[in-house]
Amino acid sequence: MIRGIRPLLRGSTYAGVLFAYCGALASLPLLPFALLPALSWRSASESVQIVLVLLVWAVLVGVVGLARPVRRVLVVSARRLLRVPLPNPVAGRRPSGSLGLDRWRTPLWLVLHVAIGWTGALASGVLFIMGLSLPGNWLGAEARASLFGASVRVSGGWSWVVAAVCILLAVAICVLVTKALRWAAPRLLGPSAAERLALAAEREQLLAERNRIAHELHDSIGHTLTAATIQAAVAGEALSADPATARAAMRSIEESTRAALEDLDYVLGVLREEQSGTAPTRTLADLPELLDRLRHAGAVVEPELSGDLAQVQGTLSRAAYRILQEGLTNALRHGAGGPIVARVAAGPDGLDLTVVNRIGARTGPAPGAFPTSGHGLPGLAERVRLLHGEFQAGPDGTQHWRLAVRLPARASA
Repeated sequence: MIRGIRPLLRGSTYAGVLFAYCGALASLPLLPFALLPALSWRSASESVQIVLVLLVWAVLVGVVGLARPVRRVLVVSARRLLRVPLPNPVAGRRPSGSLGLDRWRTPLWLVLHVAIGWTGALASGVLFIMGLSLPGNWLGAEARASLFGASVRVSGGWSWVVAAVCILLAVAICVLVTKALRWAAPRLLGPSAAERLALAAEREQLLAERNRIAHELHDSIGHTLTAATIQAAVAGEALSADPATARAAMRSIEESTRAALEDLDYVLGVLREEQSGTAPTRTLADLPELLDRLRHAGAVVEPELSGDLAQVQGTLSRAAYRILQEGLTNALRHGAGGPIVARVAAGPDGLDLTVVNRIGARTGPAPGAFPTSGHGLPGLAERVRLLHGEFQAGPDGTQHWRLAVRLPARASA
């Protein structure tokens, strides 16, 4: 029983009633226009004129619902007053169903909203007035119960009982009005099948863009911070014994962090949906600069380049740079020191990339353990898969780690 009366005590119930009644009142300015056809057809019977007024009124209310801003206002209002989780309408061109029925869902909602609002307002209003006026016989109120032609006048204590029943019925109508609108709102104001597809496509595009940005941040910012950390350790150790080496390390930190700031500025511009600068597009032509930064960090890098790298263009060249950047950064972070071999072989069928480094106890400057997110190699594998390439990473014997990638030439298309 308590569960049955709980909706009567909720504020959200009466917020829904307010929403229904406001919709009914908002339709009043259209009533004079709905009366015009009936006034011009005076020869029709009274019932025909009433039906005509209601039909014209419903049509006018429905026409208002065809305006796109109206639906957005209704969705926001229903979300706040009915407490119904409705997503915002899809921006841009209005999607339509196979028969163009989706565009009529908002007009149908408006007509239903107004009809339920007026029905609930009149019924609950009459019952509420009866409940207030019967006990004191205000306004000459009198109740009669009629059954099969027999009429009984309700007076005395029974008038209080009838008044209480009227009040309860008025409140129950409020609950029914709110429940009816809550049931209809997701079906008529919620996203249609076409809009759900558009929302899913928009979410997928947003997720893909976020993943791309995450890869860019991991590749560029992660490499820069790794190199800068090791370079700072080198500069700290060489500051007193070899000032020239320390100055070279500090200059390398400045150059690498400036490049990282360019990447970061571009990424933040994308996240803010502002007009950002041109996306930094580093290719194999920037490989010597990358190797110099690693050498300034104290690493011994042995590049083995073969083939005409200048002929590698477009997506293939950019992806190759990012793969080498990630592989060399991992070697710098987790390697045991010693030489890092970077092989790049360009051929007519594709591009072969290999990074080999020692594993085990670190030798040389040790800036401390680097935290790892565990996303580096899986991100590389995903990047290579999208380019229809081959990816291998793992121990090469007992003392080395080997990253090997083959990218087909068609990836540059």
